[in-house]
This record gives sequence, C-alpha cells and structure tokens, in this order.
Amino acid sequence: MKKDIEIPQVENVFLAAVQEWSDDFMEKVWYVYLINDSDFDLDSVMVVSKAFGTLYGEMKKTSLLRHAFMKVPAVSVVKIEMIEQSVLQLNNEFMVTYFIGSTLYDKKFTFRAQSITPDYVEEVPILFVDGVIVR
Repeated sequence: MKKDIEIPQVENVFLAAVQEWSDDFMEKVWYVYLINDSDFDLDSVMVVSKAFGTLYGEMKKTSLLRHAFMKVPAVSVVKIEMIEQSVLQLNNEFMVTYFIGSTLYDKKFTFRAQSITPDYVEEVPILFVDGVIVR
C-alpha cells in the first residue's frame, strides 16, 4: 500500500530572505519571499511559519503565522512576511503547500538559526537582488 503512494518532488519553488529598507522601522529588515521559478502556476498556496530554538539556555518558540495566496503565477515572487530581528537567532521554519493542477505539493523550508545574515547572501533568481536562499 505505502509503495503505491507517489509523493511529488518540489522543484523550482523556494524561499529567499531579502534585506530591505523599512520606512516603518527606519532601518533595514529581512523579508521572506516565495519564489516560483517554475513553468507552472501555483494554486491555493498556504504558508505556515514559526520560529523555534534555544536562546540563552531556554527553549523558545513563536506562534504560528498563516498566509494564503489564491495563485502564484509561473516565474514570479510573493512577499510572505517580515522576520523580526529578535527571531533571527532561532530556526525559522516555513511549511509551503500548493497545487499544480490536481496534484498537491508540500515542503518544509528552514532558515537555520543565525543563517539570515549578509554573510550568506547570493543573488536571488527573478528578484535579482542579494538574499539568503533555502531550497
């Protein structure tokens, strides 16, 4: 029975954390984007995010944030959320679920603790700016 279940592989869909100026905070902050670098539209996209980890010897975790998008067109980006400066020291996990046609895809993307820094940036496809990418 289990051998008959086919789990599709997520390809050309990933997340990137990009540092941008915020007029609200009057400083640069990190925003997470969903990048669809595939030839297919993503339908009924659901993103659930949380941060967790050990900080000063104590286990910390944030509440879950949920984001929904009806459609993410092929070769496009969607801004998901801002990452608060204080949670950059924690693991930031994003569970992305979507449909291509009638097939359901899902994947967990994790920005490891302390990985969202200018030290780990590379050019983000489609956006053509520097950012931290998780595939």
